[in-house]
Amino acid sequence: MPALHDLGYRSLFAHPELVRELITDFTSFKLLDEVALSAFERVNPAYVSEHLSARQDDIVWRVRVGQQFLYVYILLECQSGVDRWMALRMQTYIGLLYQDLVKRHELSPGLLLPPVLPLVFYNGVPHWSASTELAGLLMQAPAELAAFQPTQRYVLIDQQRLDRTALEANASLLALLFRLELSLFPDVSTKVLPALTTWFKQAPQASLRRSVQVWVNGLLARATGNSGLFMVDSAQEDADMGGKLATWAEQLEEIGFQKGVALAEKAKAEGKAEGQVIALRGMLGSLLRSRFGDLPAPAAQRIARATQAELEQWFERSLSTPSLQAVFDDGATST
Repeated sequence: MPALHDLGYRSLFAHPELVRELITDFTSFKLLDEVALSAFERVNPAYVSEHLSARQDDIVWRVRVGQQFLYVYILLECQSGVDRWMALRMQTYIGLLYQDLVKRHELSPGLLLPPVLPLVFYNGVPHWSASTELAGLLMQAPAELAAFQPTQRYVLIDQQRLDRTALEANASLLALLFRLELSLFPDVSTKVLPALTTWFKQAPQASLRRSVQVWVNGLLARATGNSGLFMVDSAQEDADMGGKLATWAEQLEEIGFQKGVALAEKAKAEGKAEGQVIALRGMLGSLLRSRFGDLPAPAAQRIARATQAELEQWFERSLSTPSLQAVFDDGATST
């Protein structure tokens, strides 16, 4: 089941602008630097595993590089725990993706499988100690079998250990959000928040502004335990974004971001999931109101009574469905 923080990042990485920024600014790969956003295509990862369960949680983008298709596979690992078996999981996911491409007849004219860039985005506090290649999980094979062993690798983006100087010099939207989440810079109130305010005023895409708002809501909910500190209910409120961000800066100074995160993690460890459900209800309500206007009483009542699993499902649908009814329709599917 996806965590509350995962949902915020899925909302961000549903936009090609931020996918491109993640790769060009936070990896060593340069092949997408000059690629137009129109070359990015979101792929529905509803392929089926060996246990006959569809994988809906992965984020997969197909990017046209020259005359070929490069599949950018992004797995968001936003929990604090380290997954020892990530390299094995990546090999499995990529194998399922390839099988699905073959099944759907979506290969190149030469019937060749496309290249894949597997990315793991990690923002936990402990150092990532898991091997970034499958070879690190295998016993040493006899020499005559060595050439036949799998060699899957993945790229790790460890947010907590990004170069602080380079991050501070980066003016991209994703870098600003990372700096807000890390909250380790003395210039958050004087530089980061004003830059984000300027971005809100200039951002042409309402959907991207909405995703950033959803992400900030989740960040505040985890940091302070108060999901109502930064609730943006309509596009008209964008004009007062500077005041809202200034209020948030004051809250950070009073509470302390790191202390808030520690308290949230402690509550989670003690099994106090109700706070996450309350925060998720607030995030979903904010997103729905910004897309469809005031919520009718039946919809608000359904949200108030919903389980965490239902709220997460509706949140995923609300990012792309064309109507409020489609969000709650049991027959709706995510795209």
